[in-house]
Amino acid sequence: MTHDPFNSLSSLAQEKFGQRKRESSYDRSGGNKDSFLIEVNEKRTLMNVSKSGTIQHIWITTANENFTFEEAYLRKIVLRMFWDDEPYPSVEVPIGDFFGMGHGLHRNFISAPLQMSPEDGKAFNCWFPMPYKKARIEIENQCDSKVILYFYIDYVEEEITEDKLRFHAFWNRENPTQGLPQGSLSNEEFLFGGENKTGKDNYVLLEAIGKGHYVGCNLNIHNLRKTEAWNWPGEGDDMIFIDGEVWPPSLHGTGTEDYVNMGWCPRQEYNAPYHGLILGGDENWGGKITYYRYHILDPILFNTSIKVTIEHGHNNHRSDDWSSTAYWYQSEPHQAFRDLPSVKDRLPNKD
Repeated sequence: MTHDPFNSLSSLAQEKFGQRKRESSYDRSGGNKDSFLIEVNEKRTLMNVSKSGTIQHIWITTANENFTFEEAYLRKIVLRMFWDDEPYPSVEVPIGDFFGMGHGLHRNFISAPLQMSPEDGKAFNCWFPMPYKKARIEIENQCDSKVILYFYIDYVEEEITEDKLRFHAFWNRENPTQGLPQGSLSNEEFLFGGENKTGKDNYVLLEAIGKGHYVGCNLNIHNLRKTEAWNWPGEGDDMIFIDGEVWPPSLHGTGTEDYVNMGWCPRQEYNAPYHGLILGGDENWGGKITYYRYHILDPILFNTSIKVTIEHGHNNHRSDDWSSTAYWYQSEPHQAFRDLPSVKDRLPNKD
């Protein structure tokens, strides 16, 4: 893979080509009302350009009218991106989840491609490069009140070579995952027993057809099991099936926290460039948890298809609320996403 000269300190002195551009919400009258007011159920275009280029940075902060914050508003505002006059989006994700954290929450964290920044994680940043021949980005307000949106979309107008793949992001949720009733099983048998030799009931983070590479995900788990017994919701192996292979896949992992590069059932919150734990859950791993794992230095390549899965508890025994956003690059056309669930079906569970 070639090195991107725009994304390295060591290459800052290298001559660069193209013309820097920006779309933003600045006040066209010259005043200080530097935001878009988006009506309920309105779709508002943020960017619509017909000259080729690469988006290099997106910054967004948003609130409801009168600078209030409707409950779970970050699950009710939808971000979509379309490349090259495609009929359906390459990105269709609730806005909070797109920028790295689920549960309809915002929280300060730092990763290489995505960040939520002060105050209290309400400023969102994305540095995934997004090449295109044509680009259209829109926001849809599915809140119960109007939305105030401030944004920058910074890009370079430049020629795009045919080897540049298009950026994609997909949101998924299972609430709850289809687990196994504990019944007469002991806690140990419920959490660790059984064998999974197919992966067919695993939680699916991504399923795509084409040629490209998977570059990671954020993964959100709301532990719905109420018990005084040991209640770790992980133990799920990641299984990534490339180019139609059957079980066992080439990439078979050893546990939920292992896939996100941690160990020993962590609760300590931690941010690194490519992996982290933004929200560690409550005592005994109760409540809400958010991990991320970005394959920036180790993208997972596929030639015809990819299916990225993980067990929800060992042998898919657990029945918790799982949601995720997967990010990848691929050649077009891409497989159309299934319809985004309704607002009601996107709302987080109560604690």
